[in-house]
Amino acid sequence: MTDTPLLSVRDLRVTYDTPAGEVQAVRGVSLDVAPGKVTALVGESGSGKTTVAQSVIGLLAGNGAVTGGEITLASAAHGTDTLTGLSERAWRGIRGRRVGLIPQDPGNSLNPVTRIGASVGEALRIHGWRDRRAVNARVLELLDRVGIDDPERRARQFPHELSGGMRQRVLIAAALALEPELVIADEPTSALDVTIQRTVLDLLDRLRSETGMGVLFITHDLAVAADRSDSIVVMRAGEVQEAGPSRKVLAGPSSAYTRQLLADAPSLAPAVVRERAVVVREAGPAAAPLVVVSGLRQEFQTPGRGEAFVAVDDVSFTVPRGTTHALVGESGSGKTTTGRAIAGFQTPTAGRIVVGETELTAAAGRFGRGGRRGPGREFRRHTQLVYQNPYGSLDPRHSVGATLAEPLRNFGIGRQADRGQRIARALDLVALQPAIAERRPHELSGGQRQRVAIARALIVEPELVVLDEAVSALDVTVQAQILRLLAELQRELGLTYVFISHDLAVVRQIADTVSVLKRGRQVEHGSTRQIFEHPADPYTRALLDAIPGGAIGPQTVSGRARTAATRSVPAPHDLALQSIEPLARETAPAVGIQPTQ
Repeated sequence: MTDTPLLSVRDLRVTYDTPAGEVQAVRGVSLDVAPGKVTALVGESGSGKTTVAQSVIGLLAGNGAVTGGEITLASAAHGTDTLTGLSERAWRGIRGRRVGLIPQDPGNSLNPVTRIGASVGEALRIHGWRDRRAVNARVLELLDRVGIDDPERRARQFPHELSGGMRQRVLIAAALALEPELVIADEPTSALDVTIQRTVLDLLDRLRSETGMGVLFITHDLAVAADRSDSIVVMRAGEVQEAGPSRKVLAGPSSAYTRQLLADAPSLAPAVVRERAVVVREAGPAAAPLVVVSGLRQEFQTPGRGEAFVAVDDVSFTVPRGTTHALVGESGSGKTTTGRAIAGFQTPTAGRIVVGETELTAAAGRFGRGGRRGPGREFRRHTQLVYQNPYGSLDPRHSVGATLAEPLRNFGIGRQADRGQRIARALDLVALQPAIAERRPHELSGGQRQRVAIARALIVEPELVVLDEAVSALDVTVQAQILRLLAELQRELGLTYVFISHDLAVVRQIADTVSVLKRGRQVEHGSTRQIFEHPADPYTRALLDAIPGGAIGPQTVSGRARTAATRSVPAPHDLALQSIEPLARETAPAVGIQPTQ
């Protein structure tokens, strides 16, 4: 194998023209990708990873420009091409043919009104394939190659008819249609369950070994990078913090930022050292659980179908006051359906849910207090739900202060004169400055928005908080901050959590007890230690085996990173100082990857 890298990036500089002036998004980045090897580009949102990828494939946003450096692509078959400064016409001969792109989100990257076969075959048609039968045959070959069952039927389907993992396979098939030498995989598994993530990454590894293609793998998860890469480049704020062979970088990181990423990766080291929560409220016997779920069954009637869809069937567990119970499983396992039933947003078809003194059953749900459907206002106040996506759960037209004031007005809490103090206190609880109250959601980072969503739930002083994938969309450092925050709030306020997640590495840190769900049924239930150390069901063992980071493991993490990782939850005033996120990324331009042309 030649020593000449397939992709060479030297001193790359990229600038965006924004209303606030020029933003230098990438400053002097250099990296190589060797044929048949994987280079992982690692960093938080806003670090410049995707901007580097867009520069390599010539798909920078209209307000972005490469202002310095050089990008070259070299191979024995096609020679050496300098990619900086290419015309759009010249790029058409590079994209798809020599460089393929696997975007992050198949939901946005696949045209919802175009059949799967047409989406996969688009690159072939763009590059001159005119024989329809040849295109169709190649599409079926590609779908079969990436492990999609019944390719002929799938090719006729639309994206909404496929699961998330299958849609991601379709994007991989489309990227490989013309057998490119280099594939850019931009967070290809960040939205997938751990088992599907492993399947997709195994597929990429197999295809790489079969074709000899090089891979530029972009991720915010050091554990995934450790498992899947030959070399790592760590970026922060547009600059390279350190780079080198993966094992060397991860075993002995020289950069404080890399050590922090290692410390915050949930599958490599614990971000939270939890003590048993101190129960603040005294409501009933101390031994009585706050939540009792018994024989829960939830059905949904699908229009046009005679039989109801059974989303949850015979799920039972209890949650003691001041503790955390986790619901884990893959997409479609019934986690969110169970959580919404506990939060009173849907009436159980059968079975029984008791939260405090409120009973939620099929009969009790028909008429709540005042003759209305549902569990009543008092229940709504004391049971709160935090959604996964703060983009969708916060009204973009309202300031943070108005968002937090709304539940106070709805429940008649406090007087108009003291609501400002309550809002400031809620923001302080989630380690946000009082000035944040004047901002709107688009002015905040993702981690700050999620803190606001948690503050909105806490401002009405609930007993129970249902957290539906509340940290799954966050970078590992922000995720670790939120996990420490949740642990501190539980310890300070005596909160009880139902924590919904597909990430067992996170669950291991925050939960006291766990229910493992598979296709609506509870396959296992017990203490966190019991589930993780002695799993009884093969499905649970498969979920545990799929946790990334096995290639490095906690024992390989350097002593300094391990010390940082095992620190206990800081005091509230320390937390407020440590976890306020920098506001620099608020001015960063919105940059989106476009489909490969």
